Amino acid sequence: MYNSALITDLYELTMMQGYFYKQNNPDVVFEMFFRRNPFQGGYSVFAGLQDLLQRLESLRFNSEDIEYLRSTGIFRDSFLNYLKDFKFTGDLYAMDEGSIVFPSEPLITVKANLMEAQLIESMLLNIINYQTLIATKSSRIFTASGWAQIMEFGLRRAQGIDGALSASRAAYIGGATATSNTFAGKHFGIPVTGTMAHSWIMSFESELEAFRKYAELYPEKVILLIDTYDTLGSGIENAIIVGKELKAQGRNFGVRLDSGDLQYLSEKVRKKLDDAGLEDSFIAVSNDLDENIIRQLVRDEAPIDSWGVGTQLVTGGEDSSLTGVYKLVARQQGDILVPTIKLSDNPEKSTNPGFKQVYRFYDDQNAPLGDLMTFYEDEIQAEKTYRFNHPMFRYKSYRSVNHNAVKPLLTKRLEGGKLCCELPSIHDIRQKVIDDVKKLDRTYKRLINPHIYKVSLSDNLAELKFRMLDERSEKN
Repeated sequence: MYNSALITDLYELTMMQGYFYKQNNPDVVFEMFFRRNPFQGGYSVFAGLQDLLQRLESLRFNSEDIEYLRSTGIFRDSFLNYLKDFKFTGDLYAMDEGSIVFPSEPLITVKANLMEAQLIESMLLNIINYQTLIATKSSRIFTASGWAQIMEFGLRRAQGIDGALSASRAAYIGGATATSNTFAGKHFGIPVTGTMAHSWIMSFESELEAFRKYAELYPEKVILLIDTYDTLGSGIENAIIVGKELKAQGRNFGVRLDSGDLQYLSEKVRKKLDDAGLEDSFIAVSNDLDENIIRQLVRDEAPIDSWGVGTQLVTGGEDSSLTGVYKLVARQQGDILVPTIKLSDNPEKSTNPGFKQVYRFYDDQNAPLGDLMTFYEDEIQAEKTYRFNHPMFRYKSYRSVNHNAVKPLLTKRLEGGKLCCELPSIHDIRQKVIDDVKKLDRTYKRLINPHIYKVSLSDNLAELKFRMLDERSEKN
């Protein structure tokens, strides 16, 4: 699909035209952050960066785009002529895709002229908000399963074809083992998986025949769906017959449950399989699963080996969007980059001014302790202690005294609109997520009432923010 710069909200273009005619196009800094973790969770997983970078590199208006804009009657010829040669020429800084991230800290910082920075807002938020949401959901599901096999089955319930494709990518990054989406497998190199539907079984004269025919076709990947007629009757009994035939050939197999009480049925099915000498066989389950159901089944020691998750994974379930926003934090005045701030009656919605870096502090086990936002040019050294200032309440702070290492999180990814870094494989991104989530203290991974990870302001940044708040309040 053509990467059209029309993938934006109309007001971005009307503002852009206004900047063009009013000659108001200074260099600026925007940053993307989110306000709260989705699912009432303790962390989020940053995803979508690679898609964004590739789109920004090739972002253009073609002749049909220009003619469409002309047809609206809103845009003038000289502005449309400018758009004919448009390309993004700014710099973009971002955390590593797959990073564990938290509210209020910049995931992405854009340094560009105002017109370019404004145009890309909606596309940036669309890509990052959705993929971060789904990667976070996937990570929660994967963690709740005890790092078991998670199969993403969401294509038929996702929000359109584009949504399904992005969801498969993000779900894999978050920890899913494979996807049922064949095109996502081809496009992203994600392992694909799939067994059979009830219609396969119903199309044959008998359940046993259906099982045998499938095993003949795919002897190395046999997973038999046993709940079409009678799970604990004909379903498991016919599966055992085929399972014994496969075992005689030196092959293993599995069964899948797609309905009913998964705790009760999996226990009964496991016993029947074991009693039949099929101890190596495995049990897969599906049926509108989410992290809460999976966690309960795992805690109750249900003998389930893999999990197929669809609707609740690719739609976000109870939380359908990430609260990501894109805010102006600095603009050029002469030779100086001047910090800007947005005020709000809600303290949590007042922004943190200036071009910033985020430093993560780690303990001696390489587990994160807290994140400190600073001005980008400030240097943070591991051997020193620092005050962590609350971003909203000026008299709340603590000092870092037990950290072992410090790492800056934002790195330049685009320079002059061109990629200036290597892009990791999707498999490396997924492994980073798994490794980093395992290092995260378990209190942040609780599904209910997780511990709140601290994202704080440096002394210099806190002093500027609260001074700007005071000055703005006095003017108002």
